[in-house]
Amino acid sequence: MIRYTADLDGVAPEHLAGFFEGWPDPPDAATHLAILRGSDAVCLAVEEDGGRVVGFVTAITDGVLAAYLPLLEVLPDFRGRGIGAELVRRVVERVGAPYMVDAVCDEGVLPFYERLGFAPGRAAMRRDYARQRGTR
Repeated sequence: MIRYTADLDGVAPEHLAGFFEGWPDPPDAATHLAILRGSDAVCLAVEEDGGRVVGFVTAITDGVLAAYLPLLEVLPDFRGRGIGAELVRRVVERVGAPYMVDAVCDEGVLPFYERLGFAPGRAAMRRDYARQRGTR
């Protein structure tokens, strides 16, 4: 059974294993927890037994007009069950459904967001994995 929560109390790095699949230099679990704590809004999908986090979404918002969803992930064994869609629905509700909610994603994930009412657009992105790790 999966429960959804915005409460990070009791979430520890050991509950966050397996995320950031395919990243060239993924954040470790302690950094992942810091990301969750530093976000304006989060929603977690958690297994009832054991407390393992199986999905999460983060949002950054100005609280008025705009929100950005930088991270959405569901563990591979839990995909295809509607967990990602429910996480997005809940976090958008949590930030107050502002005028614009943007998500930047890989092209292969675009159909998922389109099913949720997002429209494709243009994006400018910069990724500096070395800076994130403090190796630069």
